[in-house]
Amino acid sequence: MDTAQTYRAADGTTLGYRIARAARSPAPLLVMIHGVASNLTRWSEFVEHTKLRGNWDLLRLDLRGHGDSFTRSGLQIASWIDDLGALLDHEQRSSAVFAGHSLGAQVAVQFAARHPSRARALILIDPVFRQALRGGLRLAAACAPFVRTVAAAVRGLNAIGIRRRHIPQRDLHALDERARQQWLSANRSREMVAHYGSLLEDLRYFPLASYLADVLAMIEPLPAPESLAMPTLALLSSGITYTEPRPTRELLSRLPHGRIVTVDAYHWPLTERPDEVRAAIESWCVELAAQPSSRTTR
Repeated sequence: MDTAQTYRAADGTTLGYRIARAARSPAPLLVMIHGVASNLTRWSEFVEHTKLRGNWDLLRLDLRGHGDSFTRSGLQIASWIDDLGALLDHEQRSSAVFAGHSLGAQVAVQFAARHPSRARALILIDPVFRQALRGGLRLAAACAPFVRTVAAAVRGLNAIGIRRRHIPQRDLHALDERARQQWLSANRSREMVAHYGSLLEDLRYFPLASYLADVLAMIEPLPAPESLAMPTLALLSSGITYTEPRPTRELLSRLPHGRIVTVDAYHWPLTERPDEVRAAIESWCVELAAQPSSRTTR
């Protein structure tokens, strides 16, 4: 059964997640992390259909500031890393496999670099390396001091009460289904990309200061791939929207225990190629679980 849970972060903030527990215990734990201006429903379809159910505990979380973990404070990589550690402690786990899409991949890599013994393995969907940035993120990196200044100014306005009082939740599972019916089935992928990459669309469901915090986290330099000793599956879209594919692939090829799988997508393979992504993750996780060191204990 997939149930909603909460846990308390180090600073007392209440954060939300959902977990589908395996039929047997102990079971390995897969922690799934969403992307920019997103929430845990990005992974709902995966959890609903994956063959890993029954043998793995499947946990989707809302990063601090997102979804049911809504707050306007502490939105940065360091806080998210601490929150992940608190989540493992709450679940009484020494380690987990971390799967992240986009911003979620950044958080997973940074957590693994900080706490390598707690990251059994990584699944990275379109991670963003600063060296490979293009488009809007490349511009944001070049103007990072300005972006930080704007983010601080907006937070200041929020602190004195100048902010939206109601921000609606967004069901990304429903959006993904609509995207496949409305755009992908009609070969209108570019319209889907325009919608999913729209700043104005994101800001309908997400505070501006929080969005800027997400962007700043996206452009932070990642640790060198050579430093990540754990097994890593990288799912790389062939037409990545935010980074150059060739240097991204070259950087991922430096992972000591990495495997790269190319997906015919732009930057949302969980939306564009859900069956293909699910199959790649499932087969890799089955291999991982068969290794003696992958037995995760409570």
